[in-house]
This record gives sequence, structure tokens and C-alpha cells, in this order.
Amino acid sequence: MTLTRRDLLKSGAAAAAAGAFPASLSARTALRPELKTRHVLLVAFAGGIRTRETLGMPANVPTLASLAREGVVYSRTRTANLGHFGATMSLFTGVSEARGIRENARGPDPTLFEYLRKDLGLPASEVWISTSGGAQQTNYSHGLHPDYGTAFGANVLDGDGIFNSEFKTILESYGRPRILEPAESDLLDRMRQSLPGDEGDAQARATVEQYIMDELTRGTSELRGPNSADAKALRVARNLLSIFKPKLVSVVLQQADVAHGNFNAYVEVIRKNDAALGELVEAVRADPDLADSTAIIVLPEFGRDSDLNSRRGLDHGDGSDDLNYVSTVCWGPDFRRGAEVGETVRTIDVCSTVCDMFGARARFARGKRLPKLLA
Repeated sequence: MTLTRRDLLKSGAAAAAAGAFPASLSARTALRPELKTRHVLLVAFAGGIRTRETLGMPANVPTLASLAREGVVYSRTRTANLGHFGATMSLFTGVSEARGIRENARGPDPTLFEYLRKDLGLPASEVWISTSGGAQQTNYSHGLHPDYGTAFGANVLDGDGIFNSEFKTILESYGRPRILEPAESDLLDRMRQSLPGDEGDAQARATVEQYIMDELTRGTSELRGPNSADAKALRVARNLLSIFKPKLVSVVLQQADVAHGNFNAYVEVIRKNDAALGELVEAVRADPDLADSTAIIVLPEFGRDSDLNSRRGLDHGDGSDDLNYVSTVCWGPDFRRGAEVGETVRTIDVCSTVCDMFGARARFARGKRLPKLLA
């Protein structure tokens, strides 16, 4: 059984022609009519990344530097050292809350994804998270607030989980998976349910399965190197945008945390992740449905210490400006061009900003809208 991206796109077109896609999906209009933005890509360049090694050294991040030159840079974005899990979760909830390094539980606050889906009546097919692995990261999908929760969560794809070499071997041996592991079976079921049409709709099931086959046969599982999990997450996000054209895709990276033990490896991850981000940005620019309607927001969850540790690496706990202030880059059709905002903003402001762009309200978030953003 050989399935390609062309097969998938043909299948999707057929479904649309047959009326399987409701008007809310096929229209793809801006939810705030005065804005051109119809899609948002939010990249948590997480793992703890200082501005020194990104916009402070543009040669390391030519993609990010280009987005910065063409968009808006918030050079003093205040972070909170809440641990990687808690600090990244705060990007999505707009609420600062510390989480333990091994904690694996959902937070009490609604997420950006829940606000958008509930306020705008969006199906799950419009809201996705692509992660670089780890059980904790599924918790970003939704919180435990009684007014929101599972019914309004995002779809989560683990780029280093279902799209890995072991799963590809099953496909090569049998043509398609006969028996899936429980986690993979659950993911496939949730993907089926997220697509338009009834849960039992054969076309929806076929589209999802073809998408998975397409991903596995396009080299995602073969990515190697110090940022391989992050690169897979970015590749999956690229294909989600290109194929499904959802309203919101968030990407969570994490492998820069290698910095604790190796500064050079940390810089290499930054460089490689920027290159992978470049592939995603080029895909957006080349797609006529995305090029003039997609906003991209990139920021770390926090920075790192100002000085090297005894292992010639960088920890994150000294309370310095290198740790507490990072740079946020915003690029898109409605944003100012070539602007740098020097006033202090916060990482938790991103949630309220994205909600506002789509006409939703982040009711329990404590952040504000990013100032001086719109043209």
C-alpha cells in the first residue's frame, strides 16, 4: 500500500466536494474581519534559550533574524523561572504557575486552545499542538477548569512518538499497522474524531490514515542529530499547516536543555532548530492559502544563566537578566514591520494576544495584549 501526499490532498479535495467539510472550515475567513490573519503558528522555542545565542548572534538563527527584521521584536520579554513544564504551560494559559520537573498533570487554568474553541465554536481539527516528545507535553492541550476542559482541547501530535522508526518498520512490513499500541490507537481515534464528518465516516478515517502514512514516508522518522525530536515536531507542524490549514498550530521544542552539560551542543541545537523553522516558514511563504494570512510568533519559555557552570554548560537559576528576559518575535500580515519594542512585556501576554487576534477572550489569563504590535 503506497500512499503519497498527492493521494491525501486528492482525498481531502474529494471530501470537500462531497460536502464533508462544514462552512466554518471551508470558508476560512478571518474571525476578526479587520485583520488579514486567518492562521497562527506559535512556536515555543523552549528548553531555555538566551537572547545572546539567538538575536544576539544572528548568524546562529538566520530564519529568526529574518522574521525579526520583517516583524516586531519584544526584546525585554519577562519570563518566570517556573521549570520547563510550568513556564511553557504559562505561554498557553497566560497564568504563571510553577510545576515540578517530574510533574505530569494538567493545570487548573484553561488554555489558549480552549478559549478559541469554546468562544468561536471551532472543531478540534482547527487547533493542534506538535511536540518534541514527553508525556508532560500532552497536558498543554487543556486544563481542568470546569467551564472548559477536554471537550475544548487541542489535538496533540508527538513528533518523536507515532512518527518514529519503530512504527515505520511496522508499516514497511505489513503495509499498514495491524495492531497499534494503546497510545497510538487513542491518537488515531482522536484524529479521526477531529476531522469533519461523523465519527464513523469512512472518508474521514481514510484521510487521517493517509496523513499518517504520508508523514511516515516523507522522511520525518529518519531525522537524526542533536535536535531530531525538535526537528520532527517542526516537520509535523509544517505538514499540518500545509494539509489541514488549521486556525492555530503550536509547536513545543525542548532539546536546547542539553545546555546544562554542553554549551556547544546547546548552540548546535539552536542552529539546527532555526534551520528546521526555516523550512516551515518557507512552506508558509510558498503556499498561496497561507502566505498572506499566517502570523508566526516565536519565543522561549525562559533564558539561561549568565555564566557557564563547572561542566562548561549553562544552567537556569541565577536570577540574571539572561535568564529572566528573552526576545519574542512576531511576524505576520497585520503586524508592524521592522519594529523593536523596548518596554517590558511578559511571556504570559502571548495567550491574551492570540485570543484577541481571533476575537476570543482569555477570561482567566493574567497577561495583557502585546503593545504596539498591529500595523
